[in-house]
Amino acid sequence: QVQVVESGGGLVQAGGSLRLSCAASGTTFSADDIAWHRQAPGKQRELVAGISSGGFTKYADSVKGRFIISRDAAKQTVYLQMNSLEPEDTAIYYCFVDAYGEGYWGQGTQVTVSS
Repeated sequence: QVQVVESGGGLVQAGGSLRLSCAASGTTFSADDIAWHRQAPGKQRELVAGISSGGFTKYADSVKGRFIISRDAAKQTVYLQMNSLEPEDTAIYYCFVDAYGEGYWGQGTQVTVSS
């Protein structure tokens, strides 16, 4: 059974940093493409950053230069380092795991950035 669990959210002041973690189990982690999405109140869920099984990364324009996605195969975990946070980054952040074409979402972790 595939499980996706996010952690690391919280309340931070503008300009601060947070690191989110996404732990995946029940998959062949090294073969999975993994992405972070976020959903702010009243808005659609949007892609924030993704990392392929080969380590290629992509970012939304709004977070380029501020966020870094990485993966640790030994821990079966993907991280999202978020720096220079802005109030506009406030949202629930979800991890999405693409395991051989099957998609799995985590429950989300709340990030709140105060001005």
